[in-house]
Amino acid sequence: LMKAGILPSLEDLLFYTIAEGQEKIPAHKFTTALKATGLRTGDPRLKECMEMLKVTLKTTSDGALDRHLFKKCVQSNIVLLTQAFRKKFVIPDFQPFCAHMDELYDNAKNLSGGQVADYIPQLARFSPDLWAVALCTVDGQRHTVGDTKVPFCLQSCVKPLKYAIAVHDHGTEYVHRFIGKEPSGLRFNKLFLNEDDKPHNPMVNAGAIVCTSLIKVMNFMNKLAGNEYVGFSNATFQSERESGDRNFAIGYYLKEKKCFPEGTDMTAILDFYFQLCSIEVTCESASVMAATLANGGFCPITGERVLSPEAVRNTLSLMHSCGMYDFSGQFAFHVGLPAKSGVAGGILLVVPNVMGVMCWSPPLDKLGNSVRGIQFCTVKSVINLLFAAYTGDVSALRRFALSSMDMEQRDYDSRTALHVAAAEGHAEVVRFLLEACKVNPVPRDRWGNTPMDEAVHFGHHDVVTILRDYHTQYSPQETAANKENADDIYLSM
Repeated sequence: LMKAGILPSLEDLLFYTIAEGQEKIPAHKFTTALKATGLRTGDPRLKECMEMLKVTLKTTSDGALDRHLFKKCVQSNIVLLTQAFRKKFVIPDFQPFCAHMDELYDNAKNLSGGQVADYIPQLARFSPDLWAVALCTVDGQRHTVGDTKVPFCLQSCVKPLKYAIAVHDHGTEYVHRFIGKEPSGLRFNKLFLNEDDKPHNPMVNAGAIVCTSLIKVMNFMNKLAGNEYVGFSNATFQSERESGDRNFAIGYYLKEKKCFPEGTDMTAILDFYFQLCSIEVTCESASVMAATLANGGFCPITGERVLSPEAVRNTLSLMHSCGMYDFSGQFAFHVGLPAKSGVAGGILLVVPNVMGVMCWSPPLDKLGNSVRGIQFCTVKSVINLLFAAYTGDVSALRRFALSSMDMEQRDYDSRTALHVAAAEGHAEVVRFLLEACKVNPVPRDRWGNTPMDEAVHFGHHDVVTILRDYHTQYSPQETAANKENADDIYLSM
């Protein structure tokens, strides 16, 4: 029988993994390997490990750690570190994924066009060349590219966040006594209520002004961002207030229609609304806020529950239908993910259960959305395609097929939607991709695996049967011809 203590500890296993046969690990090798998993050395969850590393390195002459010293450094955070190095995170191969993101970033960087918002001087001052993308996964893996440390005001990107806080504090029923849930189909600053004399939703100015009367925000913002940068631009606030005639008009109209909770001071509320629009973030801190929404209300880098599940669910659903001004319907169709844009050039994007992304570039299109941000999100079609296959969403795939998307697109590991659907055991998705989209049933990923290999490996026998039946009647020559007349099949499904 194996006696206690004979099995190597997690710390030892981690040491052997990184040491690769050497007696000692140079500290920089450990931190480099750590960063390659997507974790940062400044991650609050690794605080004890990093502090101990700093202390320990002062006692060594060569900046290297033997097994004993290594164990001392990592033991406080061993569970997270083991997850990272065993590739148990939501994006296991983080480096190739980041390379793909950088490519999408570079493609959008070359775009010109769009107009930097100039209704207040603080916005007009931004260079049209600024362009940044930051992402944070639900496991706290981070990647940033471009001008990600430049502060900018959230403007309308704050609306879903403060709505989430209002629902977290007061519950859905109370908040929606004052605000509707439907897209308005109108410009975001229109003076217009629905048939119940309520603002249409919290993503338009009228709804956001009411929402503002329900919440205390900065503390929440800090928690959402895992205590990363959240600031305030007083100059923007003063300018917004001076040029806010339309919002004052909306405020008085709401007051007349008794849209505010009892005893509300309308002018104080409007001031508060302008202040919230003037909250500053960087792309990096905002990506953590988006990731907190993606992670069901838990901040990925602190582990703290910031929002209730109900608040997150409602917020994502409203972002999906109302978040992108008049482009919301188009965005929901092409991108299929909850997002919110702001006039400073930000787009806050949430991939539920996977990651949060913040794109920022000041030039806006005619609808008030960042030109580069929209390009980045819509080119993200590969991610959408795989995400739909991962969740088993046949209706999303049908939408993609009808919008003439290439259903055989591959990700950075050369995996197709069919690989992902087969691995996840989504029989309906597999059937749809094969029969309606006529995709190649035997594509190989970079490890040489086919969808059949995936289905066998994960024990999805129904998928194996579908693939086997289809293999017998499939011949590569017929795919081109079939793709021509596939439209009839899409529509009949």
